[in-house]
Amino acid sequence: MGRVAIIGDVGGHPDQLRRALAWLGATGERLPPDLTVIQVGDLVDRGPDSTGVLDIVANLLDDGRWIQLAGNHEAQYLPGGDVFWREPLAADGAARLRQWWAEGRLRVAEAVRTAEGEELLVTHAGLTLASWQRLNEPMSATEAAEILEGRPDLIWEKGAHGRDGTAGPLWAESGAALHEPWMGYRGVVPFGQIHGHSTVVRFAERTWRCTGRVRHRATVAWHDRHVHVRVGGRVFTGVDPGHGRGGAAEWRPLILDDARVTAPADAPGPT
Repeated sequence: MGRVAIIGDVGGHPDQLRRALAWLGATGERLPPDLTVIQVGDLVDRGPDSTGVLDIVANLLDDGRWIQLAGNHEAQYLPGGDVFWREPLAADGAARLRQWWAEGRLRVAEAVRTAEGEELLVTHAGLTLASWQRLNEPMSATEAAEILEGRPDLIWEKGAHGRDGTAGPLWAESGAALHEPWMGYRGVVPFGQIHGHSTVVRFAERTWRCTGRVRHRATVAWHDRHVHVRVGGRVFTGVDPGHGRGGAAEWRPLILDDARVTAPADAPGPT
């Protein structure tokens, strides 16, 4: 057992990533011995230096306690992906992502067990009700993460639009696609979730961008830029800090004390 930190979308801001690592107690390119980090994807695009972010992560991946998930902005550079960003990565950056994917170092999902014994599924955008049903309704986050690692087809599922609940775990939007279908589910919500990609609030303005149903079940840590939504007795936590072009003035990774990663770190990645 130790600390597990979940870092939200970095979006091409190496200074923001360095600040988060310093706050976590990292020295140079070494993580503290009691710490495992899961980064939820969207390392690249928007910010000033996507290559700089990839350079930092390349060194941290060698540490063995850095778990890198793929976001939709990474997926566009993977085999079968379509580049959608108007300022795409340089060829060497795209090649690096494809190499990580081929080696299983760029993952789709991870699972964490908290000190209280609760399992949490960690993905880039969240596992929607429809996607969970496509996986034959795994009842533990560990099982869901292991299945997702073998289901790379789901990473291409964008849905018809941002509110489409059929979107896969790299594309589902917070609120209408992720939260509301689960809130309407009459069965047992099997596990909590942690995700990045999008959020139901605008942090800078401290305003909401979701329906009242979601808002009434949500609490926001405004300074940390975390959103916790109660869903059927579980909690779905969003950790996307919304760096945009300029970077967030204040934010923090999510820390789970006395927790551990439960999905095997050496599981083969998708091909």
